Amino acid sequence: MSTQLREHVQEDGDGPTAPTDVRSDWTSEEIAFLFDLPFPELLFRAASVHRQCHDPSRIQLSTLLSIKTGGCPEDCGYCSQSSKADSGIKATKLMEPQEVLQCAAQAKDSGSERFCMGAAWRNPKDRDMPKIVEIVKGVRAMGMETCMTLGMLSPSQAEMLADAGLDYYNHNIDSSPEYYQRVTTTRTMSERLDTLSNVRAAGMNVCSGGIVGMGETREDRVGFIHTLATLPEHPESVPINSLVPVRGTVLGDILAESPVGRIDDIEFVRTVAVARITMPHSAVRLSAGRENMSEATHALCFVAGANSIFTGDKLLTAPNAGEDTDAKMLRKLGLSSGTGPCSDDVVGGRNKPRENVL
Repeated sequence: MSTQLREHVQEDGDGPTAPTDVRSDWTSEEIAFLFDLPFPELLFRAASVHRQCHDPSRIQLSTLLSIKTGGCPEDCGYCSQSSKADSGIKATKLMEPQEVLQCAAQAKDSGSERFCMGAAWRNPKDRDMPKIVEIVKGVRAMGMETCMTLGMLSPSQAEMLADAGLDYYNHNIDSSPEYYQRVTTTRTMSERLDTLSNVRAAGMNVCSGGIVGMGETREDRVGFIHTLATLPEHPESVPINSLVPVRGTVLGDILAESPVGRIDDIEFVRTVAVARITMPHSAVRLSAGRENMSEATHALCFVAGANSIFTGDKLLTAPNAGEDTDAKMLRKLGLSSGTGPCSDDVVGGRNKPRENVL
């Protein structure tokens, strides 16, 4: 790496790359340089960026509910809800709005501020949209931040969700463009990005992240972050999942009892840190795989810039650390759940930068 490039990603004035100077022109070489930094140095830079854009003492609690489980026609190699998987997951119909609202009320009573809903579809059918709109309006009326993941969206469907008041739409890119085609064959990365464009054009916040530990290389993790960090506007929300191998899925059968392809905790934290540095104003969310993480790993992720966790006993169909476990951990770390990262600014609109708190 040239001296000029090294200085560009190393320091900008008073410290690491200034978060107020949001960039969408990151190069793969710059992102690889960040990944390769000595671990303490990477954490220092990520923590510095995080403190300038977010309150480092607060962790937003989110709940994820599967409102339509199983039977998805996609062949994503990690997913137990694929109709191609032999995971034992039974297909269900879309939940009735009142059932979803009851679950949302329970989540709110347990301390969640954000309610995320997922349906195992390639894309929603127009006949499903009235129920979906009713659900969005009902959850939002409770004062909770709302997010949905329903598969690919047409421009008109995105507009309907925006009009209903949906705060975020989630559509993960999963991995690098190069590795993505090894994980899924039933859709392309460009189709993923088209949905993100439709969501952005409708005025909703974009939620897009991916999964690590699927057998990809660090180069693929560089490509994953590079794809998100070079979008015209960064996703306001970046969930980072660690693969939970499920028997009966392609990747689960390969990785369930083999260390090949898995990443260790330090590499996971590195991914969180690089996401924070390159997308300073985004909420970086710890998602699937937390039940296998120690408290120390969680703490490192929070130092590196993660500022949201999914709580509860289940994430869609995967096990998750329970609410009591999370509450004890946050107390031990001296962290609090509260308004979450910039939540006053995102409900009903795009994220706005925080004031510099240094």
